[in-house]
Amino acid sequence: MVERILLLDDEPHILRALQRLLRLGLQDALLQPYELETFSDPLAALQRAHEVSFALVISDYRMPQMNGVEFLKVLRQLQPDCARIILSGYADLNGLMAAINEAGIMRFISKPWNDHDLLCAMSQVLRIRELDIENRRLADLVRQQQGQLSAQELELRRLERLEPGITKVNWGPDGSFLLEDPGEVIL
Repeated sequence: MVERILLLDDEPHILRALQRLLRLGLQDALLQPYELETFSDPLAALQRAHEVSFALVISDYRMPQMNGVEFLKVLRQLQPDCARIILSGYADLNGLMAAINEAGIMRFISKPWNDHDLLCAMSQVLRIRELDIENRRLADLVRQQQGQLSAQELELRRLERLEPGITKVNWGPDGSFLLEDPGEVIL
């Protein structure tokens, strides 16, 4: 499975700098480079998050359409296993607290960043994410062995981790299932 990183910033030169850095210095557990997807529009990034899962998202804090905390709060609902980092040139204590408490970020990195420090922080965040997922998988296996979790529930959890939203069905009042418009952004 391809691991993806989503980069979100309203400044194109920041996105290009992050792409250059990550292409040179970050690999997944199988020593494969991460697939990078860049966005300058938070709504387009959220639409993409409905389609594929991300291992990590790095978001700017201040953007014109939606700030990074608002974006990451929605993303957290869509993909709770996705690690989240805020990158910002502003040291706003209230914003930082909201990012930690509401969006569940794992790191707050200041602009301009030190390349080595950013790569180390990303590696640590991704490793913590991998360990957390593995711990939950093992805990689910124990629950299944103890009869507290059915094989079907275990498989549903596995599928949801691979393809966020795949196990969710929107039912109409008449028992039919409702399809979402692919162009519609759901917040």
